[in-house]
Amino acid sequence: MKQHRPLLLLAIIGLFLLPVVADQSDSGFETIFDGVSFNGWLKAEENPDSWKIEENSLVTRGPRSHLFFDTKGNPLKNFHLKLEVMTKPGSNGGVFFHTKYQPSGWPLNGFESQVNVSQKDWRKTGSVYAVADLGHTPAKDNQWWTQEIIVEGKKVTVKIDGVTVIAYQEPDGAKPGGPFKRVFDQGTIALQAHDPDSIVHYRNIQLKRLPDSE
Repeated sequence: MKQHRPLLLLAIIGLFLLPVVADQSDSGFETIFDGVSFNGWLKAEENPDSWKIEENSLVTRGPRSHLFFDTKGNPLKNFHLKLEVMTKPGSNGGVFFHTKYQPSGWPLNGFESQVNVSQKDWRKTGSVYAVADLGHTPAKDNQWWTQEIIVEGKKVTVKIDGVTVIAYQEPDGAKPGGPFKRVFDQGTIALQAHDPDSIVHYRNIQLKRLPDSE
């Protein structure tokens, strides 16, 4: 048995090293929701009580309201956002980007990465709302999924549980039109409380700023 002790020791050392390797996969990401407070976030003036914190998650429970990430004067342009999301049946929500703080109303600037598994709106989770839409999503109600939004220049990639569901490239010459300015620019992130019947959970929100595109 003595001749096997070095191998056993190496195996034990390897087990202790595994978590370090796993942590390196998240290199450069900053956790922007601490799980216990609204620090770093700005509630819209409209229905601020629609936002709750329950079991380390931001939870929507009430009429329309939006929660904006405070960039502290340093707007986001290119970035990689990832967060865990869970919906209750019949719920609608969303993750806005390149948007701006608004005290009320639907955000007029930027894009929305849709959160909707079974609510009546046909645009489902992963859609870039009214720009590049999905009629079906791999996400499921009552189950956590990871939603990633990666913006580089005038392209956005959306992933659900690591699978790319949308890769949208803005066409040359795109211009904002109508009340909603759905063009790439810069801005912040906002989470959506859609309506009183929609219960959506958001947690483990991580952000990495990416270099400006050439």
